[in-house]
Amino acid sequence: MCRSLRNMNIPKELIQRGGCRTFAVGSKSKKGGKGGVASDAPKASTISKEIKATTVVGANILKDGANTKILLDSEYSEWLWHLLDKRLGLSKLRRKDIESLPYEDLKRFVKLDNRARIKENNSVRAKN
Repeated sequence: MCRSLRNMNIPKELIQRGGCRTFAVGSKSKKGGKGGVASDAPKASTISKEIKATTVVGANILKDGANTKILLDSEYSEWLWHLLDKRLGLSKLRRKDIESLPYEDLKRFVKLDNRARIKENNSVRAKN
């Protein structure tokens, strides 16, 4: 078992051979934040407004890739615009006639109903 080696004078070579992980400890004497001089003025954005309006800055996950360009609404798939639509909960789906539900709502009803039954069975078993 490793103990803190902060207060002991042990050469680094011995620590590295021992396989003990150590963590850096910050100095308590620093009063300011990271970096040099603290400034009260807000930081100015280095990205121009034209680039902000035409690209999605920060969406690139590749090392050598470029930022994604923003397209016109008509160039995106139709399903994209329905991702944030509100869907009915289990209690409202139970009140509706199952025969008249659209296929997507029926799938959602079956999924939510199965999930509720599993939770109920788990809680009954946990009490026993």
